[in-house]
Amino acid sequence: MKPTIFIDADGCPVVDITTRIASDNKIDCIIICDTSHEFEKPGAKTITVDKGTDSVDFRLVNMLRENDIVVTQDYGLAAMCLAKKAIPINQDGMIYSDKNIDELLHSRYIAKKIRNAGGRLPGPHKREALQDESFKITFKKLIKES
Repeated sequence: MKPTIFIDADGCPVVDITTRIASDNKIDCIIICDTSHEFEKPGAKTITVDKGTDSVDFRLVNMLRENDIVVTQDYGLAAMCLAKKAIPINQDGMIYSDKNIDELLHSRYIAKKIRNAGGRLPGPHKREALQDESFKITFKKLIKES
């Protein structure tokens, strides 16, 4: 059975790439976002949930089946996906796994502590074409292996 592809669309820079590849491979694709975003993409179904902390994450996780693919940059959501035996991938092509999720969650925790103490951290760099290409390569390979 083919996996379903889920996109955590809030702040996701690869929605168009993901939906295009899913459509090309005839794989169901579901975009989940909150009411502050609007997505209508050919070949994808969009589910809009109410604004709220983690409302998109919980809706997405409740829909997951084993081996579904989830595109997200949220480490917490990635950890929940792994617990459901889904395959989370970030916007740069990194596949989250049991081997890297603990370190990623720890780095998120440390960053939050710094911000809560009044510290500042550098923001994200401008997205480059190489990141999109890396995502495409890994995502296509992931689909072939599914």
